Amino acid sequence: MSVKFTDLQCKEVICVNDGRRLGFIKDIQLGIPEGEVLAIVVPGPCRMMGLLGHRDDYLIPWRCIRRIGPEIVLVDAKIEECRVPRNKCGWLFS
Repeated sequence: MSVKFTDLQCKEVICVNDGRRLGFIKDIQLGIPEGEVLAIVVPGPCRMMGLLGHRDDYLIPWRCIRRIGPEIVLVDAKIEECRVPRNKCGWLFS
């Protein structure tokens, strides 16, 4: 199966364990030099109606993805274990 990254960014991520809508894919984590996708990055929920930015991001391992559909990505993961804190400048990785 072949999927472009720009197509992935338009898909909403939903957890099959509890039906929670996590948001839209923001980024992917690649393994270098193999070039394999290790995880997808989804921004955490907004704080105070979006005025204070986002909370911690979700880093969901690729092995937890169950299905990529035309509009959504279904994941089977313990979401609380996938939280990754943002650093002060807002980037996931420093």
